[in-house]
Amino acid sequence: MFEKILIANRGEVALRIQRACREMGIKTVVVHSEADAEAKYVKLADESVCIGPAPSAQSYLNIPAIISAAEVTDAEAIHPGYGFLSENADFAERVEKSGFVFIGPRPETIRLMGDKISAKNAMVRAGVPCVPGFNGALPESAEEIRKIVRTIGYPVIIKASGGGGGRGMRVVHTEAALLNAVVMTRNEAQAAFGNPMVYVEKFLENPRHIEFQILVDEHRNAVHLGERDCSMQRRHQKIIEEAPAFGITPRQRDKIGARCADACRSIGYRGVGTFEFLFENNEFYFIEMNTRLQVEHPVTEAVTGIDLVQAQIRVAAGEKLSFRQRDIVHKGHAIECRINAEDPYKLTPSAGRITQYHAPGGPGIRVDSHIYQHYMVPPHYDSMIGKVIAYGDSRSQAMARMRIALSEMVVEGIKTNIPLHLDLLSDAAFLRGGTPIHYLEQKLANINRPG
Repeated sequence: MFEKILIANRGEVALRIQRACREMGIKTVVVHSEADAEAKYVKLADESVCIGPAPSAQSYLNIPAIISAAEVTDAEAIHPGYGFLSENADFAERVEKSGFVFIGPRPETIRLMGDKISAKNAMVRAGVPCVPGFNGALPESAEEIRKIVRTIGYPVIIKASGGGGGRGMRVVHTEAALLNAVVMTRNEAQAAFGNPMVYVEKFLENPRHIEFQILVDEHRNAVHLGERDCSMQRRHQKIIEEAPAFGITPRQRDKIGARCADACRSIGYRGVGTFEFLFENNEFYFIEMNTRLQVEHPVTEAVTGIDLVQAQIRVAAGEKLSFRQRDIVHKGHAIECRINAEDPYKLTPSAGRITQYHAPGGPGIRVDSHIYQHYMVPPHYDSMIGKVIAYGDSRSQAMARMRIALSEMVVEGIKTNIPLHLDLLSDAAFLRGGTPIHYLEQKLANINRPG
């Protein structure tokens, strides 16, 4: 087992990884920007290294500075968390070539699954159900593009091969709008990802977003830890996640989960990973794989009792999984609300100093957050300042506990989205379960409509 791990991230995930390491008796090194010098996890770390000024490009995305920090502190491994460099194959490669262990998949696997075209082709070969579409990059010929899309049928969605985070995609309803959408998406893909290749899929009108958590060791032992429903999202960004997903049967879970585990074996995967699906008319359609820890991992931890961060570390150290698929038991229900520093309905960021803070508690409540009273929320990074996770024997109990927790939570001095969460937790459609991915945006559009 490692003696010292460098955490190449910030915010609540840096604290989450640090806590896992401390429980395992592993020393931690935290890198930070000048803006995060007073962060809780920086003060709690065994060692900390400032790697640059506030802008991410000069600090958390500065690969040479992170590698140097690992060298001067004699760290053995680097945990990338999520976001920033967590799915950057070049970073993973640099880490390994510099003599450190990257706590995540191998660089070649990150590249394979990071390119949406190669990822989809790999899943087709592995028998994972995919969204109907064209298996390859769209050609240059306008007439060929039209022919391809006619065989799929409108509406379709044009996606960037190297895209992610909801960027680089356009829905097309008519042939008249097709070519312009392709050109615009190619230009956006080149600017954002340095890769102009785009592909096309059938656009599912009203699906849910269901994802499966996978864990694989270096010895080809692969298990799935069930599914999460992440359909409550806006601008392709999730704000509420829950496990298990409403209405998914044990038989469906076992079938799709087993295919995901088999796919991981076929591509030589290592570590934790998440298969994301659209779910419509009782059918699953693969859209992409995230080759890292997910923000919403605590809901899976709650219903399985497995610490995913510690499992990541053990797998990276070469250990075999200590359990098999038959050992994994799903119990109860968990829901997670992402707490963002933003206007709850306009969704504009709200940086500044927190003047009052009170974290909720009670049975089944977990709070993952790095904030504290008088903490200054910087304007340079993602707006998420924490997560509240509620666990119960049933979905209704988890919902009730979450409502109580959020009603107790106090964050003053900045705006947060807690009022939006409380609104959703009393929303009749959400309480019934099974709301599709467009539900929240439609609700917000009605709330923000002038007059």
